[in-house]
Amino acid sequence: ARKRGGEVEFVSWDDWAAEERSHLSLSARSLDSLPPERVFDLTWATTVVEHALQRLREECESKGKLWLFQSLSRHLTEERDEVSYAGLCSELGVAETVVKKQLHKMRQRYRSLLRAEVSRTVDNPADVDDEIRYLCASLATGTE
Repeated sequence: ARKRGGEVEFVSWDDWAAEERSHLSLSARSLDSLPPERVFDLTWATTVVEHALQRLREECESKGKLWLFQSLSRHLTEERDEVSYAGLCSELGVAETVVKKQLHKMRQRYRSLLRAEVSRTVDNPADVDDEIRYLCASLATGTE
């Protein structure tokens, strides 16, 4: 078990997404009312997320699947029961199993890219999970 990470606590991105709702769009007025430390945290968090999304978009575009990114990216952090698979099937003209598979693959890649972006901001790789938790909490609290 140790060889497979038995002593490591894994953190589920799906759990974070369910608990921590993202508010990437904040008005200048909202930011003006926050302390500078909070503005810094929100700016850092949104920048990391935007970089990961941009990299995912570029990857999809390079594979000729920009259309898929444009349809599915807005559902990356939604709960599975919040996604209208029927609507996506109709929009994309494919079967539900295809939509579910593609969204699952895109979510996995997004998690990987987000993790890579966060890892660029820490000195110790062991701090990545804590930083991702902090990122999600920062986005979730928004202007609270």
